[in-house]
Amino acid sequence: MLATGGALFAQDAANANAGKKRILVLGDSITAGYGLDPELAYPALLQKKIDAAALPYTVKNAGVSGDTTAGGLRRIDWALGKDGAAVLVVALGGNDGLRGIPPEQTAANLAGIIDKARAKNPAIKVIVAGMEMPGNMGPDYTAGFKAVFPRVAGEKKAALVDFLLAGVGGDEKLNQPDGIHPTAGGQQVIADNVWKVLEGQLVE
Repeated sequence: MLATGGALFAQDAANANAGKKRILVLGDSITAGYGLDPELAYPALLQKKIDAAALPYTVKNAGVSGDTTAGGLRRIDWALGKDGAAVLVVALGGNDGLRGIPPEQTAANLAGIIDKARAKNPAIKVIVAGMEMPGNMGPDYTAGFKAVFPRVAGEKKAALVDFLLAGVGGDEKLNQPDGIHPTAGGQQVIADNVWKVLEGQLVE
């Protein structure tokens, strides 16, 4: 009986999403909602904003804890699947910075992700989410890293979220005890940051 009920529920969910365009959010632990219920992660909060606006889109959370831009480049085809997506949000790079990966490599990986997505769907709309590093990484590295995201967005004619963690990074009240991963309140701020850019892409 449980199996039957589960099958019916899955069918209902499939029916509810029928005809809706897909938004893929490719990210790391911040996107995955590390330490939180997935329903509190910003992709799920974006879905609520989309539903409230009665827009025909469904959000897929493709966040993997610890992922880098190189990892995203390896898995973008798999994440897009056979049906692809109408919108791609690339929210990767934070782990690159923490590992000291050269900004040029991060830029090349981000560009590769966008190229692969457009190879599958030339009409896909792409949003690049900017990231920044703390000052202890050194001024040259932090400046070079920060510049990667607007540069790639400009070169690839993608939309840009200036800084994914704007209003969250460095705020103890909006981060878990590790000082890296947002709380539920922090995730709400991130959702607002992304929505300011995403909404315009959906209503054009």
